[in-house]
Amino acid sequence: MEISGKIIVRPANLQDEDYLKGDLHLKTGLDRKIAAGEIYVMLGNDLYLGWLRFNYFWDAIPFINLLQIEKAYRRNGLGRKLVQSWEEVMRAEGWKLLMTSSLADESAQHFWRKIGYLDSGALLLPREPLEIIFQKEL
Repeated sequence: MEISGKIIVRPANLQDEDYLKGDLHLKTGLDRKIAAGEIYVMLGNDLYLGWLRFNYFWDAIPFINLLQIEKAYRRNGLGRKLVQSWEEVMRAEGWKLLMTSSLADESAQHFWRKIGYLDSGALLLPREPLEIIFQKEL
């Protein structure tokens, strides 16, 4: 689906809470993540297009936990735009290294490489596909 008009990326606020409850991977602490500024939402045409949720690996490196673009708006460069907007904020805050991960059986790994994230390791948990760790220097 095509988006006309301005696309906005901003930190989530409590008015976004109902939308963000769609994040089925976040079991608890949504209000805490919003208050900490660790979720960004993307809007266009007054509609939610997606969100990015992060935390800090080793409490020291910004780490994207989840990038979610609504199905109707995927493959239009919105994921790239959302990540780049977040990267700009991280750069302005003085961060030099960013991280994320993807399961080896997910196509998302190709997205991360395409936008400049480099393979930097992996994690293998019992009965799970390999988790590929990516990093990007700013």
